[in-house]
Amino acid sequence: MKIKKSFMERAIQLAKNGLGNVSPNPMVGCVIEHKGRILSEGWHYKYGEAHAEVIAINKIKNCFLLLESTLYVTLEPCVHIGNTPPCVDLIIKNNIPRVVIGVQDPYNKVKGRGIDKLRKSGILVINNYLENECKILNKRFFTFYKKNRPFIILKWAQNNDGFITSQEKKKIWISNIFSRQLNHKWRAEEDSILIGKRTVLIDNPKLNIRKWYGNNPIRILLDKNLNIPNNYFVLDNSQRTIIFNEIHKKKNNNIEYIKINFNKDMLFYVLKHLYNRKIQSIIIEGGKKILESFIKENLWDECRIFISKIFIKSGIKAPNINGSFYKEIIINDIDKLIIKHY
Repeated sequence: MKIKKSFMERAIQLAKNGLGNVSPNPMVGCVIEHKGRILSEGWHYKYGEAHAEVIAINKIKNCFLLLESTLYVTLEPCVHIGNTPPCVDLIIKNNIPRVVIGVQDPYNKVKGRGIDKLRKSGILVINNYLENECKILNKRFFTFYKKNRPFIILKWAQNNDGFITSQEKKKIWISNIFSRQLNHKWRAEEDSILIGKRTVLIDNPKLNIRKWYGNNPIRILLDKNLNIPNNYFVLDNSQRTIIFNEIHKKKNNNIEYIKINFNKDMLFYVLKHLYNRKIQSIIIEGGKKILESFIKENLWDECRIFISKIFIKSGIKAPNINGSFYKEIIINDIDKLIIKHY
């Protein structure tokens, strides 16, 4: 059997179209090849809707072509009944003779069972093809099931001298219009966004995606004594909001109050709660104390730092973080973005 790398690369490219729409499901792309050409393709559009394999198979009107085809899929096909029927059964039903799988599903209800069922049905299965690329594609999904917590992204803006804000009373925008739009795009790609009470009181942020398109993240607030006034944007009920506090537990429309103990294990309580809610990813946008708390506990997977040439005479220093340098992106020929991995 001759495997073509370009077909799996295309499946990965297709899968990325689901970013921000399929969680808590993984992003999955599928390509069906027939005699060296793409016969059909599909990706998982939205949580609760058809999976990539189903979409690709159902596009084919002449089912006899499937008898001589190879199905490429970025993640092991599901074998359990969820919101949709098992993809494995549809592949077997259509007598597709060969399946190339990017990586095994880490979810316990699948985790090799889909591969075994395909092989027992006489289908030739090639597994772990472009495995690393397929794991990176679903870094949120794999982190969630292997570390039992959301994928954690730290994000802040600083100038070249390492200041994240000025000591002057007037507000200074360190990031520019392009980086702010990119930041809103990132919010649309993740399940949730977290900040502390102090940042809310100083900036009165909305934490939405008004500069982009997609779904607003769930707002996660740490407000021990519930000091945030009701007229602040984060309490406007416009999007789902979870407030961790020590006062009470209740729900008010889109706002849910969760009572926890603000001790040294607070972050673990927060992450455990988000894990139980199947919240697979979170952006930590500050302030400095919150960011440093996550860094101290090694609770992060990716760090995105905007670095600007704006001059700040004195101010609050940015957190200090180690990690593997991933890439640098220049923004509008002046500012840049540094991305690090844990």
